[in-house]
Amino acid sequence: MNLAVLGAGSVGRSVVELAGEYGHTVTAIADSGGATVAPDGVDAERILDRKDETGTVGDGDPDEVLAAEYDVLVEATPTTLGDAEPGFSHVRAALERDRDVVLANKGPVAERYGDLRGLERKSAGDVLFEATVGGAIPVLSTISDFGPSQVTAARGVLNGTANFILTRMATEGLDYEHVLAEAQDLGVAEADPTFDVDGTDAALKCVILANVLSDDATEYSLDDADVEGIQSVPGSALELAAEDGRTVRLIGEATAAGVRVAPRLVPENGTLAVTGTRNIVQLETRHAGRLNVSGRGAGGPETATAVLADVGRLER
Repeated sequence: MNLAVLGAGSVGRSVVELAGEYGHTVTAIADSGGATVAPDGVDAERILDRKDETGTVGDGDPDEVLAAEYDVLVEATPTTLGDAEPGFSHVRAALERDRDVVLANKGPVAERYGDLRGLERKSAGDVLFEATVGGAIPVLSTISDFGPSQVTAARGVLNGTANFILTRMATEGLDYEHVLAEAQDLGVAEADPTFDVDGTDAALKCVILANVLSDDATEYSLDDADVEGIQSVPGSALELAAEDGRTVRLIGEATAAGVRVAPRLVPENGTLAVTGTRNIVQLETRHAGRLNVSGRGAGGPETATAVLADVGRLER
């Protein structure tokens, strides 16, 4: 498959680096500052070296990528809220050309799901977005295999930064501000960690899960989510929880009652008490009980594997 990649952050560049291993060719790539289009395939090493040296992947206009020849558009630009632009318009342009789309960008799926599906219905192209929930964890493909109507709820730990902070606070007896600074030094937390620690990132993923589970019956957006972050969790709460054999995790839920994200007490040795940056999703099914899917929920190569798995599904 020929891929056009929009976005050259950690996920986009990892897609470019790994595409060849999966038997695919990247024929175009763009970041916010420039683009390179090469019908026979871009030189991944040269392009990424240029990105490191100059801050951009090429001299071309990024819009040239949308007009290039490709089979699948990989949309890996940063997630934006509200109108989900420019990601949504990128998807529209590809679908209007009857091209397939694979999203790593959560915005169009979380904020404009109905519009996205409407565009897809009018196109010969399909849209897949495994990478938007749980990084390398095959959450959405598992739901698809079972059938959304057979999964009654999804819950879990869906943000590695928040989980790292809560884990360190519990095991080391440190306060929130101290651990946040440590996480930023280690590169686990962004310079501006707001989306992670206030629950927004986990909520976006839960909204996507809710949209998929509703099977187009109801559309959810971030505005429909009840969200509470971890900034106000005191170290003393974790100490008291430990005395009772429990700990605190930021748990997101997508159920018939809606979408909720908040710190919750869980058994210290229970399934949801994953540590560090690890993620876990529990799926409640009608006939197969509870399924637990866990793994690396973020990272460039990890998320790129989900993107490329979707490309493989489209190819099949």
